[in-house]
Amino acid sequence: MPDLRNKAGEPTGAIYGVISMLRRLLADYKAEQPQAGASAVYRAVVFDAKGKTFRDDWYPQYKAHRPPMPDDLAQQIEPLHACIRAAGWPLLMVDGVEADDVIGTLAARATAAGVDCVISTGDKDLAQLVNPHVTLVNTMSNEVLDVAGVERKFGVPPERIVDYLALTGDAVDGVPGVAKVGPKTAVKWLTQYGTLDNLIVHAGEIGGVVGENLRQTLDFLPLGRKLLTVVCDLPLPQEVSELTAQPEDQAQLIELYTRLEFKSWLRELGGGNDGSGSQSGAIADDIVAAPAARAPKRDGNMGDAGHAATVFADRSRYEILLTWPDFERWLEKLERAGLTALDTETTALDPFAARLVGLSFAVAEPDGIAAAYLPLAHDYAGAPEQLPCAEALARLRPWLEAAARPKLGQHLKYDRHVLANHGIALRGIHDDTLLASYVLESDRPHDLGALAMRHLGLATLSYDDITGKGAARIPFNQVALEQAAIYAAEDADITLRVHQVFVSQFAAEEKLAQLYRELELPVADVLYRMERHGVLIDVFAMARHSEELGRSLLDLERQAFELAGQPFNLNSPKQIQDILFGQQGLPVLKKTPAGVPSTNEEVLSELALDYPLPRLILEYRSLAKLKGTYTDKLPRMVNPATGRVHTHFSQATAVTGRLASSEPNLQNIPARSHEGRRIRSAFIAPSGCSLVSADYSQVELRIMAHLSSDARLLEAFHRGEDVHRATAAEIFGITPLEVGPDQRRAAKVINFGLIYGMSAFGLARQLGIERGAAAAYMERYFARYPGVARYMEETRQYAREHGYVETVFGRRLWLSDIRASHAGRRQAAERAAINAPMQGTAADLIKRAMLAVQGWLDAQNLASRLILQVHDELVLEVPDAELARVRAELPGLMNGVASLKVPLVVDLSVGPNWGAKS
Repeated sequence: MPDLRNKAGEPTGAIYGVISMLRRLLADYKAEQPQAGASAVYRAVVFDAKGKTFRDDWYPQYKAHRPPMPDDLAQQIEPLHACIRAAGWPLLMVDGVEADDVIGTLAARATAAGVDCVISTGDKDLAQLVNPHVTLVNTMSNEVLDVAGVERKFGVPPERIVDYLALTGDAVDGVPGVAKVGPKTAVKWLTQYGTLDNLIVHAGEIGGVVGENLRQTLDFLPLGRKLLTVVCDLPLPQEVSELTAQPEDQAQLIELYTRLEFKSWLRELGGGNDGSGSQSGAIADDIVAAPAARAPKRDGNMGDAGHAATVFADRSRYEILLTWPDFERWLEKLERAGLTALDTETTALDPFAARLVGLSFAVAEPDGIAAAYLPLAHDYAGAPEQLPCAEALARLRPWLEAAARPKLGQHLKYDRHVLANHGIALRGIHDDTLLASYVLESDRPHDLGALAMRHLGLATLSYDDITGKGAARIPFNQVALEQAAIYAAEDADITLRVHQVFVSQFAAEEKLAQLYRELELPVADVLYRMERHGVLIDVFAMARHSEELGRSLLDLERQAFELAGQPFNLNSPKQIQDILFGQQGLPVLKKTPAGVPSTNEEVLSELALDYPLPRLILEYRSLAKLKGTYTDKLPRMVNPATGRVHTHFSQATAVTGRLASSEPNLQNIPARSHEGRRIRSAFIAPSGCSLVSADYSQVELRIMAHLSSDARLLEAFHRGEDVHRATAAEIFGITPLEVGPDQRRAAKVINFGLIYGMSAFGLARQLGIERGAAAAYMERYFARYPGVARYMEETRQYAREHGYVETVFGRRLWLSDIRASHAGRRQAAERAAINAPMQGTAADLIKRAMLAVQGWLDAQNLASRLILQVHDELVLEVPDAELARVRAELPGLMNGVASLKVPLVVDLSVGPNWGAKS
């Protein structure tokens, strides 16, 4: 729901959304009016009651992971109930049971009485209730599910939905399914075996990892099915025949809507208007109901969100450009526009493989937003004739490449790559709603559909809506042009509308606006250039390494068999459980949700301290991951056109501001292990060049010193001391020269552990010492570094008061659980509050360094290229003729991006490959 508020600052979005849905139901699903002697029209709104339900007794972990209701939502419950009752809806809350069970019982009773029933829900669990008399509707997505619809959507009929859910699990309710079993496998099994019970009987026939996982979960599956089964025979406080619609209490509604400032609904009731035509924080008034009930376009002022829960932007102003006169008319619009929203529709998600299928545009005009779709490559049978792609792009090229023509998009880095594939250099990038959302609200989803709903209260067509899902999905060039045009034009339209909201938000947040304009937007340009250039790898060295890893894995497997006294599958948790805990009697440290001993990495790491077999299994897993993720995979990812590997850098993934690398992920290659360094050594410089690695030294500890202003830490960094040795001397009360390797290691664990909010228990585990000794170490640390202790407490308090913390440069890091009633979640948020400013500031520093280095390379017209960013490290590809200059200038450039209370230090490595150190 949109984040609406009245002038008093009270949240109203959830109230508005629910009442809108109820109004929509009444408008779209007219019940047959009763005739003489016939039954009445029945309706009810069902809420969960407070407190435990019978499922909590069956399974204590049921929904236990769910965070508590946010304060903004909790405030809206009481007035929402009042609005529902005043609107004439009977409202049911039954203690000790869930709303789903109340709904199921009502549906069953209605069916038994011969009354057809419509359930309005977005909950897939309730698909089990569908029968010839019961239909599900979702007013948020316009989806309607009858018996055939359930089977089309899930692949199984309603009577098999519970079996299906038991296999796939329900993460929302905390009910685990079978590991690695998704919808496809569940449907396949149920199609083959008919029922879950029959599948359980034949579980021994299922091969592979999923078969092992199924057999491992057999004991839990009946309970999982029981938890997910809606109870349909509850005793209820009211019979169906008592749930009749009541007359509206207009006086009460006027009072409520006046307080909540739902102005258009007030006007309906004759409750007056303050003449402002606006509602604080509400969505634009030019939205309409779903296409089937399209209303006339209204003016562009701000008002409440109309009369439907599912609302769409006005699509009556969308055009399809199929003729040259239409194309030229829109090209003139683009040339005149102060800002144009641009979007591409393509053949693939991979930006280097994608080719254009079409382009969409949106511009603001005096009477509202106009949008158009230019199709270029829809080639299904019967597709309308389209303008020739090459000629249309040639005519668009001057506008696309004009830096003076401002353009807006959602993740424009992708669109730049796609256009570059057609020889077009996109310029004039003015704004990007993905990056704007990331800066303003880093902890929330940034996809366009989520932005539209959150900020505009608008529903959008999804890619799945028009292309289908899974095996039934069709490529975009096969989508019917009329449907494709609505989807594409809507994307451009919504992007422009969301941008308008962000403009006003940035106007009130100067530091965030500066972060967006001066850091994130220009960094996107640097990342585009890095991605486009790519990195060179030695595929032959990778192949040799892969063969060696294969031999090492066989050797580890042989050793493991000897220790176990039998062969077994080192990739099978079930077989590992049996050998470690069943046959060898190792202590069970942790159990899975299904109640069996866990063999995850944390458990094996602890067991490996005392037992050789878990250590071998961990080593086997580590090498197998390196082989599968890097040495086997990277050579296959070399782009044949460039001869290089092109990773994708995401700016909007980590809430701390750190960049993420994917397809392939080049940020998780181990830097300290021998095998990891060998993989890095296969990243090579071309002939006549070297790779230069520049890495900020101990940057997060330096940031801690800056933030805490602790005198001893500041002094250690200013004197250039080994800070871990200095810390060890402080903790153990000795001189730095007397510090031994174990003491320095302990101090290093403490220094970095405190950054991540490590507890005495965690420190004890890391160092392999008693908890009391670890607590004593920490006590001495804080006694010697009181500024750090003060910073931590002040940061926790600030986070509790504001709900976020900030980096040195003003990046806002939200902590949704900082006020949680659940102690575990609250403590995790407090640890994050301490760490986030350091990680976030480090992320800001490396981005500033990227801009400084790229700016210098451009200004000096150098051929050296930034090619990678990994954590606190930049990697450059440098021609030998420029090497001396880069080595001399690079540390100063990176050290000069910020003035902290301690000096920044950059370590340089130069060599023919990334693993070389010199």
